[in-house]
Amino acid sequence: MVLEFIIQLILVLFAVKVAGDLSVRLGQPSVLGKIIIGIIIGPAVLGWVQGSDVFDVFSQIGVLLLMFLAGLETDLKDLNQNMKAAVLIAVGGVLMPIVLTYAAAQFFDFTTAEAIFMGLLLSATSVSISVQTLRELGWLNTKEGSALLGAAVLDDILVVILIAIAMSVFGTGTEADTNIGLMLAMMAGFFFVLFGVSRWLVPVFIKIFSKLKVTAAVLSGGLIIAFGLAYFAESLGVAGIIGTFFAGIAIGQTKFREEIEHKVDPIANGIFVPFFFVSIGLAVSFEGIGYQAGFLIVFSLIAVLSKFIGSGLGAKLSGFNNRSSMGIGSGMVSRGEVALILAAMGLESGLLHPEYYTSAIIVVILTTVVTPPMLKVFFGVRKERSTSQA
Repeated sequence: MVLEFIIQLILVLFAVKVAGDLSVRLGQPSVLGKIIIGIIIGPAVLGWVQGSDVFDVFSQIGVLLLMFLAGLETDLKDLNQNMKAAVLIAVGGVLMPIVLTYAAAQFFDFTTAEAIFMGLLLSATSVSISVQTLRELGWLNTKEGSALLGAAVLDDILVVILIAIAMSVFGTGTEADTNIGLMLAMMAGFFFVLFGVSRWLVPVFIKIFSKLKVTAAVLSGGLIIAFGLAYFAESLGVAGIIGTFFAGIAIGQTKFREEIEHKVDPIANGIFVPFFFVSIGLAVSFEGIGYQAGFLIVFSLIAVLSKFIGSGLGAKLSGFNNRSSMGIGSGMVSRGEVALILAAMGLESGLLHPEYYTSAIIVVILTTVVTPPMLKVFFGVRKERSTSQA
């Protein structure tokens, strides 16, 4: 089993880096090539890479580190200044998919519960792909990037709450027994504790840890904080990437920011993040897809346009110009791993019809694939471009 995984490790790293480089040479963000190669070498096409427990662990670590780096690069002052914009972007990006999806679902014999859940599924935003693309284009540490990241955090909170309510009202099995009041209390407690830990505990911990006379003490201290907050978030029903993102922000306020960022970046992008990109392709299957062409076309358009319009309109109302608003709307399009998790939950609880499960997964993948080129079109490449490349 170890030898088999080593072969997969070699294949994933080689394929992702070459595909990323080819994508850049063709004038696109490297992220696009990395996602597409994951589909090609995955079960849907060549079948060279198969999912496994170890593969999933590497993938999860990859996305956690990706958001940790995003937190390290985030200017807290800009994030606070753009909080009003983040709220409008998040609300627009949640309401528009629900409304459009519910309307379209009536033509595909969805029940009311299935229509509402599908709308919530397409309301979820995962900016992991957008973060990597913005870093590559040089737009992450800008007011647009800060508003986008803030909106993604709020979007995640809103969708988790609404999903819990839907599970409680419509679901079956254990998920239907969700105590909404308890869940909201746990979520509030999470952010309360997160604020205290980030404000007072993190700076003290990282300072003390840096004095240990061992190799890479500061790096290890930073990773302990990141993974610790990820675990805390997941244990309270909040996405782990929220924990690592705020861990990055907290450490970013200390003098160890640059040292940790420079040491985490090669570990993340050199080993773990490629597995995250390939893992997206592992969920793709083309079996029986020809029978659902209408569903795929309609809901793919809704998935892209609802976020683009809803979040873009929120950005416009908060004062961004047309170009920035369209760029922010584009950055909210990707559903990524959040929607994949919700799809699995919906299938298990009976809120997502089995007939449409594979097509829903493909719709999610398509939103992830189109996001990098959309960001490139509307934002372009800034001169202060990130050094993190293919």
